[in-house]
Amino acid sequence: MKFRNLFGSLKSVVIGMIHVKALPGTPLGCLTMLQIIKEACNEAEVYLDAGIDGLIIENMHDVPYSFNVGPEVCACMTAICSAVRSVCPTLPLGVQILSSANQQALAVALASGLDFIRAEGFVFSHVADEGLLNACAGDLLRYRKQIGADDVQIFTDIKKKHSSHALTSDVTIKDTARAAEFFLSDGLVITGAATGDQADPCELREVSQSVKIPVLIGSGVTHDNVESFLGSSGMIIGSHFKHGGHWANAIDPERVKRFMAKIHHLRTQQR
Repeated sequence: MKFRNLFGSLKSVVIGMIHVKALPGTPLGCLTMLQIIKEACNEAEVYLDAGIDGLIIENMHDVPYSFNVGPEVCACMTAICSAVRSVCPTLPLGVQILSSANQQALAVALASGLDFIRAEGFVFSHVADEGLLNACAGDLLRYRKQIGADDVQIFTDIKKKHSSHALTSDVTIKDTARAAEFFLSDGLVITGAATGDQADPCELREVSQSVKIPVLIGSGVTHDNVESFLGSSGMIIGSHFKHGGHWANAIDPERVKRFMAKIHHLRTQQR
């Protein structure tokens, strides 16, 4: 119901990614905040012009990622998210702060007037390329309550990309999905093995049949394979919307427009 309140009756909503340029203090940081904000707002305008359904703002260029996210990251992301919100006053907007800075993302979303966050490590421990990541659901939802951010939805990755899940090899993705639902996730995110890698359509069907909350695809959706993921509640797309299909490149307006034109056509056929 919360998802429907946010996105209305749209099926397979398309959520574009704004990969924020490297922030001050990170190894690749070389731009001023004014430059970073301008770039993020320009991308938001491209997405708006193409008819996107929603956006996520993420500090993807802050490699290598760290679990120790400083106050400067929260301050910078709040400024960026607030600026994007001013460009997109009514569009559903979310934020993700790497790596696994889920409480910080909630605080940024609340301060910036955003609608949701994407969270890593919600249930079950796993080994990410940043290190061992433990489950955070209990602490995260209590923090959301404490700061008065109950209206900020939390979409949670399960068996997430860029991670080893040997610790939970006896726990299926369906079991993980049910655990996240039981721990009050607002929506689940399924991915491939890495950024840009296609998710498994079979896993989408399995998970969708196992839970009653929204299931989103978090990687690998393209113009050519989108039909395989129309059963999802939403599709988070970054790499495909960039020049050459690589996440680090600039956004390609024609790729976004072409994809959204196909989605609108497919929605018309589904009516």
